[in-house]
Amino acid sequence: MTSRPLGTPCWTDAMFTDLEGAKSFYGDVLGWTFGESSSEYGNYTQALKNGKAVAAVVPPMPGQDGDAQSAWCLYFASPDVAATAEKIRGAGGTLLMEPMQVGEFGSMCLAQDPTGCVFGVWQAGIHEGFELQGETGSYVWAEVFTREPAKADAFYTEVFGFASKKIKDEHMDYRVFDLGADPVLGRMVMTADDFPAEIPAYIQIYFAVDNCDKAVEAAEAAGGRKVFGPMDSPFGRFAALLDPQGAAFAVIDVRTTVGEMPEME
Repeated sequence: MTSRPLGTPCWTDAMFTDLEGAKSFYGDVLGWTFGESSSEYGNYTQALKNGKAVAAVVPPMPGQDGDAQSAWCLYFASPDVAATAEKIRGAGGTLLMEPMQVGEFGSMCLAQDPTGCVFGVWQAGIHEGFELQGETGSYVWAEVFTREPAKADAFYTEVFGFASKKIKDEHMDYRVFDLGADPVLGRMVMTADDFPAEIPAYIQIYFAVDNCDKAVEAAEAAGGRKVFGPMDSPFGRFAALLDPQGAAFAVIDVRTTVGEMPEME
């Protein structure tokens, strides 16, 4: 596998107080199995689909259990995590975890954009990221949900060199970032009607499923909660969910599309 270009979404993980509960839930909803926990790295555990790495789950660090909120974190690829960390600072972002080496697997940092979204940066070593992507049970898309779109647009463009286009729709402010011809990230505005003030800006991770409705049913049966959907779109039939520990994510059946693809400008 060749190294992913700067800004390419390359990995996702989440912290769970109840690690076994998380494994059971995502096993039911996305068909994941799990590798051996790595005690050397805080019991970091890879999620597998058809034997290929698609994500990871990890328990809180010692002393973090009480105030730790479960959330999925998206990592963007970088050939030089230290240089990208400096770009993040220069563009008005905040480093939550300074660049650090993770054994021979690679190097990482955690950051927050100026609007509040938390994300990671990953410089690959032997772990290059997703081994399966865009297929059932794996990562397929992500969107920045923010109340300050102009600030977010400027930040991600400056840090990762994205170009972008906006959907041509006077009723919706939705932007797609790309690396050349490849769209890599969406940006959605959080409206007061749909998002109470206590919900912080975040990056929504979309996992591919064969049947959106059945995935929602499985999530609810396993203790999750539907936030909205299932909803048809030109991109696929999708729904937003919360898992039993409060981590937000979305599922999408990209093969079931309705309507014409929107014009971009």
